[in-house]
Amino acid sequence: MGPVGMGSAIGHPGPVPKACDVVVVGGGIIGVMTGWFLQQRGLKAVVIEKGRIAGEQSSRNWGWIRQQGRDFAELPIMMESLRLWQGFALRLPGLGFRQEGVMYLARTPEEMRGFEAWADVARGEYGLDVGLQSPAQVYERIAEASAPWVGGLFTASDARAEPWVAVPLLARAAAAEGLAVVENCAVRRLDVQRGRVKGVFTEQGRIACDQVVVAGGAWSSLFLAAHGVKIPQLSVLASVAATVPMPEVFAGNAADDRFAFRRREDGGYTLAPGAHHDFFIGPDAFRHFWPFVRMLKADFRKTKFRMRAPEGFPDAWGTARAWGGDEVSPFEAVRVLDPKPNMKALARVQDDFARAFPKLGRPEIKAAWAGMIDTIPDVVPVIDRVERLPGLVIATGMCGHGFGIGPGVGRVVADLVAGNKVGHDLGRFRLSRFTDGTRLVPGPSL
Repeated sequence: MGPVGMGSAIGHPGPVPKACDVVVVGGGIIGVMTGWFLQQRGLKAVVIEKGRIAGEQSSRNWGWIRQQGRDFAELPIMMESLRLWQGFALRLPGLGFRQEGVMYLARTPEEMRGFEAWADVARGEYGLDVGLQSPAQVYERIAEASAPWVGGLFTASDARAEPWVAVPLLARAAAAEGLAVVENCAVRRLDVQRGRVKGVFTEQGRIACDQVVVAGGAWSSLFLAAHGVKIPQLSVLASVAATVPMPEVFAGNAADDRFAFRRREDGGYTLAPGAHHDFFIGPDAFRHFWPFVRMLKADFRKTKFRMRAPEGFPDAWGTARAWGGDEVSPFEAVRVLDPKPNMKALARVQDDFARAFPKLGRPEIKAAWAGMIDTIPDVVPVIDRVERLPGLVIATGMCGHGFGIGPGVGRVVADLVAGNKVGHDLGRFRLSRFTDGTRLVPGPSL
């Protein structure tokens, strides 16, 4: 099995309802979980996905469910999310959920000092079960390793799941409890009347509603900008591979600055570059240059720049920026972002893995894929209402961290929509931080 794509069967054909309380745009983990909790709050919700449930980053990620290394504004939501994953796993054992821990591996004393600083706060203020690891402890936990790691950071309660299994399974469970889910149907535009949301136009027709949640991942910025709502969001390509079955060297998830690996249910490993990604230069790269300058300086050597995105991608040069509710939208032209992986980057991962585990040798890749990660300059999401457009809520920019935190964010967004107390401080995720003079400080790069 592998990531969900347009070749996957449609499990939720619709049709769309004529009216509901809330439309959720996007059928990834954030959208599905938001719909699930809205339904539990007694609101009639419909989750609409232009392609397939989990067709993009929600089935193309590493499968990590981690608290470790989180921005401290995210950490309380992530800790709640882990508890939610535990509950879902009891009901849905097919998720592949296992708590085997996350290990970050350091090659330099400077990295260890960064681990120590983060762990001090995580333990002292949040009670997280995170601990620094000596070289001996690292090699005790990770068998057959010979990489020059000087230590590590380990959180035993962190977990993993199989993304392309978990998210569709959660969507089916939510639908069985009454949530309306519709695939292969693009939401083209909002229906705005007298300055507030009154519905959406889809390719299957209009849906009347009072609130809309935009959880469109890499497509969110394009959708929002068409309504005059601008956020500094760009997308980067992340390549991932699956190996054939191999001896187990570590049951959990681990990463250093060169490669990351996760044990899979099929006996192989999910492998990915530890820090490398690819970036397509498009119109938004110029529009949002200044907010991203600090991130660009930090990641310049880790980024492969490409001049043109594939045709139809959200920030491709030829992608339309304006269209009507009765017109074919960019979301119908490309229903699932399915970019080609960077096989050179994955070959380096194979080499780095072989150097770290010489007894295992170079791992054989049986499948490789890529996904487009929606990124924000300060590496934390936007979770907020849009004041200038009542009825519109944004939940996007998970920066590659969305799979693990998805259930917690879904619960938070559902209560935000319902007008309930959300239970967490969302100040760092507010939309106004991009326009009120706030200095955007990136979260941890652990």
